[in-house]
Amino acid sequence: MLAVTPGDPARRVLEARGVTEPSPPAIAAVRAELRLDDPLPLRFLRWAADAVTGDLGISWRTGQPVALEFAARLPATLRLTGAALVLAVALALLLGAAAAAAPGRWPDVVSRVVALGMLVVPSFVLGVVVLDVVVVGAGLGRVIADGTWATVFLPALTLALASGATWSRVLRTGLLEARSAPYLRVSAARGASPGRRLRVHELPNAAAPFLTVVGLGTAALIGGAPVVESVFTWPGVGRYTVEAIDARDMPVVVGFTLVAVVVYVVTSLVVDLLCALIDPRLRRDAR
Repeated sequence: MLAVTPGDPARRVLEARGVTEPSPPAIAAVRAELRLDDPLPLRFLRWAADAVTGDLGISWRTGQPVALEFAARLPATLRLTGAALVLAVALALLLGAAAAAAPGRWPDVVSRVVALGMLVVPSFVLGVVVLDVVVVGAGLGRVIADGTWATVFLPALTLALASGATWSRVLRTGLLEARSAPYLRVSAARGASPGRRLRVHELPNAAAPFLTVVGLGTAALIGGAPVVESVFTWPGVGRYTVEAIDARDMPVVVGFTLVAVVVYVVTSLVVDLLCALIDPRLRRDAR
């Protein structure tokens, strides 16, 4: 899609390099340098052959290897994604457990309303509101995040809300299904407290579907990080990719897409293995 969008990538690359009025000879030289006149399938095959060896190409804007550019910004993105993951899981556990504790009653209704509000507001709108109300209005936090733990909370919370809302609904459903099992009635008849039934029986049986959505959602957090990183000026891979999209820097955009896909596949595999480890029924079904 980026290859067929209007505009000359060579001109955008020169503008990103600081050439405000690129001349036709300069544009032609950049097109030759980047091999933009080659057919798109040939350019893709050339890139794929290099990507197999770990070479993601050279950034058209900076002239630096894309892999090195990503490596320099990856710690900040991992810091943001890790903090968002912890917050999203905490929100999901709180809302899901509260809703499952009293289905159909006011805790369940409040949990669903809160989750719906967290889910429907786009992250970029929420980020702008947080900056305007919390940072500028209340004076809490910084307008420009520097990628450290000291400034991670607000962008991580903005990134975590939508995922936490979705995960809480899955956890609520899993807990209610586990609670209806016959062995829960036996456990209650033996005098087990609600807290013990929750820890020993309900949460472990609801863990498999919950872990599945958390694992897939972790990859989605990385995919959604560019929007939040751009709003909060977070110096991560996501913001760098958004800038590359604006400059038509194809190697960076394609490299980020490849990294996101690899993270998604690896995370899915790890989650499947964890679910099989936690739930013996899955191992029995596999045999």
